Amino acid sequence: MNWESSIIQFRNYLKLERSLSDNSVIAYETDIRKFVTFLKIKKLDILPIHVTLQNLKDFLEWINEFGLNARSQARITSGLKAFFKYLILEDIIDSNPSSLLELPRLGRKLPEVLSIEEIDNIIAAIDLSKHEGQRNKAIIETLYSCGLRVSELINLKISNLYFDDGFIRVVGKGDKERLVPIGEKAKKEIRYYFQDRNLLSNIDKASENIVFLNRRGKKLTRVMIFTIIKRLAEKAEIKKNISPHTFRHSFATHLIDGGADLRAVQEMLGHESIITTEIYTHLDREYLRDAIIQFHPRA
Repeated sequence: MNWESSIIQFRNYLKLERSLSDNSVIAYETDIRKFVTFLKIKKLDILPIHVTLQNLKDFLEWINEFGLNARSQARITSGLKAFFKYLILEDIIDSNPSSLLELPRLGRKLPEVLSIEEIDNIIAAIDLSKHEGQRNKAIIETLYSCGLRVSELINLKISNLYFDDGFIRVVGKGDKERLVPIGEKAKKEIRYYFQDRNLLSNIDKASENIVFLNRRGKKLTRVMIFTIIKRLAEKAEIKKNISPHTFRHSFATHLIDGGADLRAVQEMLGHESIITTEIYTHLDREYLRDAIIQFHPRA
């Protein structure tokens, strides 16, 4: 079995049997193709069944030389491990060359968090006289009010807004659905935005049920959301390195700081494991520890 056919079968396995999202499947495939590219560059004519642990170690050393950070290296390593586990599962190989492959050590990186004042400053920086102004205000309020991932925001459907009940239905990772409460402020801004949205005369048929659209009547892209937020942060003179995900982190942190139950926050964020949610309980302690190290004379 050559690389192309094995990658195609692996892709089908991830989609059909593992039910992974398109983004996850693409990420796995991209990581495997990086390894295939490495073999070609090194002029190693090796089929999947002949790959050794040393080949994989050489590859990881190669990508490390390119300056790839530990998190990216860990993701690629996980992708390789999943691929060779699949080959074992299908009896294509007898032994797994990736079984002894070690993941790079990852330090726990605390997410950047905005204060309530900083969020207010970003919203205040929106020019409501512009065509997209009210839409952008509704986007920021929705991100912060509901703690959405950027992919969940751009795919949010009108038919999944249950404003009378105070909830929205969100399709998250792995196409898993969850109900998330939505605040009065976000509901109000979305309703205001719908007045502008209803004036669009060229709404794309495939985007008719999508909440947030561009001026051409099409669904917004992830890149566009990042661009909107970067520009607003710059205008509001926010020095932190922020992204759409920053509002999700801020949403969770402010809830837990206010005394919200960890399980409830886990449910709202759509985390499979509560361990992922627990990072937000460490934020205050980490900030205190850093303050002591920086300012205490005996630190």
